Amino acid sequence: IVRWSREVEHERQVAVFDLLERNSFELVNGFAGPYRVELSLREANLIFTVDDEPCRQRCEITLSMRPFRRLIKDYFMICESYFQAIRSATPSRIEAIDMGRRGLHNEGAEKLAGALEGKIRLDGETARRLFTLVCVLHIRA
Repeated sequence: IVRWSREVEHERQVAVFDLLERNSFELVNGFAGPYRVELSLREANLIFTVDDEPCRQRCEITLSMRPFRRLIKDYFMICESYFQAIRSATPSRIEAIDMGRRGLHNEGAEKLAGALEGKIRLDGETARRLFTLVCVLHIRA
């Protein structure tokens, strides 16, 4: 639905930068951080591969993406509308679309945090950045 574009790449870079600068991410029943985290998609699952900093310990956390499908699709559609609106819409129209975009983004972050409950403890901002990266993983080049 959404093409990999400059806007998407910028969002990805900002999310990674923010996660590296400040985040709250802790394995609930695992080893202590700091962590190296890799996100990937395998079939219909999101895979968190988590290593400790010296890479001596590793765990893999798998989440089904099925409950997120509709939300991600809606998020892509509103992002496409937002990027188009930036080019030609009135400021009030852009603001209205952006409010909807942020609302869906917050919903995705809350859903992600809920799905990780009992496995990974994270704060709202970390969940938001991770949801951005989950969406980027779903984009076709």
